[in-house]
Amino acid sequence: MSLLETRNLGVGYTIPGVGLFGATRLLPIVHDVSLALEPGRTLGVVGESGCGKSTLGRALLRLIEPSEGQVLWQGQDMAHIPDLRRRRAEMQIIFQDPVAALDPRMTLGRIVSRPLATFEPGLSRKDARARAVEALQQVGLSADFADRYPHELSGGQAQRVGIARAIVGRPKMIICDEPVSALDVSIQAQVINLLMDLQERMGLALVFISHNLAVVRHISHDVMVMCLGRVMETAPRNAFYTQPLHPYSQALMQAVPEPDPRRERGRIGTSLPGELPSVLTPPPGCVFASRCPKAADLCRQERPELRPVAEGRTAACHFIET
Repeated sequence: MSLLETRNLGVGYTIPGVGLFGATRLLPIVHDVSLALEPGRTLGVVGESGCGKSTLGRALLRLIEPSEGQVLWQGQDMAHIPDLRRRRAEMQIIFQDPVAALDPRMTLGRIVSRPLATFEPGLSRKDARARAVEALQQVGLSADFADRYPHELSGGQAQRVGIARAIVGRPKMIICDEPVSALDVSIQAQVINLLMDLQERMGLALVFISHNLAVVRHISHDVMVMCLGRVMETAPRNAFYTQPLHPYSQALMQAVPEPDPRRERGRIGTSLPGELPSVLTPPPGCVFASRCPKAADLCRQERPELRPVAEGRTAACHFIET
């Protein structure tokens, strides 16, 4: 049984209508997402800014209520779990901005132990602090960090504290919402290796949201590509990075900077063209059609369905052969 599963998940935000008496309407952000995540596995979710990755991550935890579809936790619809507040110990999140995610008025020990007041209210203050210290040590910080404050930390240390807070309740799954995008490259590698080590020791399932394809390649087992709230392609990591099938996936790969200047000069013109269409006026066909070099009239008129195209792989494109 999958730890986490979604079935045709859709998420939208209510926006005000036009004019004084204009009726509010639902603005769809994420459309028809179905996925399954098993214990000990990492799903990398990639795409441009504004494609709905973070909205999807919050909907998986029901921090945002879906507008359609289901989110299943260990086979049970999360909308019908009566003790969901307590069950949230099993599913946690790491945020993009490590410093803003920490209360500057609290010591790190209190910050890390605070979830235990909800998840294990019978735990004594002494035991809660001991658990917080243990979590800090698990992420590579010494026990004396429990008495420090967030302003005393570097960005990398702050994100380690965020990870400690996420694991203190001993979760089964963590949503990682661009957890290294605000960090230096060398610190990114340390945090990614820490997450992989924790995954191995604790059997964690991870949903790793990022626009950095190199980072996703290092940590993920499977990859999901999103564009304007829709899934363009899903594939096992090695197959995806060896041969991306969807034109949008190929464009994302070509847009990754090449560290060798000589090779980079030879890639002029391979950057991702144009901009995402507006979510207010989405195109009737494929959401990538206006920027796709392979687009035909069919692509602009009819939205392709996500379908199997190879073993373990799906894609939403009219012209990918199975």
